Amino acid sequence: MEEQLTHPDGVLVSPERHCGTGVLTLGGSSGRIDDGRARLFAAHGALALSIRWFGGDGQPSGPRLIPLETFTAALDRLAPHCDRLVIAGTSFGAEAALLTGAYDERASAAIGFAPSNVVWSFIDPDGTQVSHWSWAGEPMPAVPYDTAWKPDTDPPAFVGNYRQSLAAADPKTVAAATIPVDHIDEVLLVAGGDDQVWPAADFASAIADRRRAHGRDTTVVTRGDAGHRTILPGESAVSGGMHMQRGGTEQADRALGEQAWPAVRDILRLPSAG
Repeated sequence: MEEQLTHPDGVLVSPERHCGTGVLTLGGSSGRIDDGRARLFAAHGALALSIRWFGGDGQPSGPRLIPLETFTAALDRLAPHCDRLVIAGTSFGAEAALLTGAYDERASAAIGFAPSNVVWSFIDPDGTQVSHWSWAGEPMPAVPYDTAWKPDTDPPAFVGNYRQSLAAADPKTVAAATIPVDHIDEVLLVAGGDDQVWPAADFASAIADRRRAHGRDTTVVTRGDAGHRTILPGESAVSGGMHMQRGGTEQADRALGEQAWPAVRDILRLPSAG
């Protein structure tokens, strides 16, 4: 059963047999509702919610100073009906998932598809940069983009922009913007080695290293020829979004999804028949 939501726009998909897990799944920089993945998770037993987190009525037009309370409020909706809460996100949505998992102790786990280990900035039309996120009304520390970087391909591959921006940033800024993933009980990361949007596999390694230093294990699933968009079994390939290179191929992105699915099923505590 599906319930269409407003304020924010979204969809809540109820499973036929609820396994006890509630999962909030978030799209990336396109701003879309991740309804396909919500339906997939619900088909296998989870109560699944996805929301539009920017670009909707009363929301910022882009991923700019988005309150993390947007996501904690979504968990409020799931919590009364679930024994366990998980947040999953892709790309900028993975930033949100990991941050919310770190700041909201109700979240038992987080899944980052093409994740980042740091908070990134948003560039306003006048060239100023602000954080993607806020918490308790205050901007969260963020890594700024190095505006000296220019693409050398068409469509552009932005992976070099992120590498250059990290290298150019003040180490104290990077440290302040690093997501405190060690606060999350369980983390699953899925990344393609050919990601041309940002170096997700490197970011996943950095997340795992931080958690290891704090005595926490991390499940990392990677595939060298896959790109930015993992396709899980039963999902359709997503098209659209910004004009850019994303890397990989549909075949490789599906193979990464097949490889990651057992770990996804495990962290969501889906029935073994799923």
